[in-house]
Amino acid sequence: QVQLVESGGGLVQAGGSLRLSCAASGINFRFNIMGWYRQAPGKQREFVARMSITGNTNYVESVKGRFTISRDNAKNTVYLQMSSLLPEDTAVYYCAAGNMAFSSWGQGTQVTVSS
Repeated sequence: QVQLVESGGGLVQAGGSLRLSCAASGINFRFNIMGWYRQAPGKQREFVARMSITGNTNYVESVKGRFTISRDNAKNTVYLQMSSLLPEDTAVYYCAAGNMAFSSWGQGTQVTVSS
């Protein structure tokens, strides 16, 4: 079955950096769109970033210039490099995979940014 396992979350001060990883199994990774979403307490889950199978990327406006999504098809892993973190980036971050739309989700990893 499909498994997406996130790691790399934690507590960081504002202005700091973290790199999230998502290891995928049970899917043909190189043919999946990979993405990251996040959900802050009391808020709906929101799109953060995605990378197509050809390497095209999209970001939510609030993270442009600060976050970078990348993928390593040889390792079946997608990354989210987060820099210049803000307290409002605090959320549970979820990895997502799919062909035409995101259909598989990880369990999430907590990112907390202190001010």
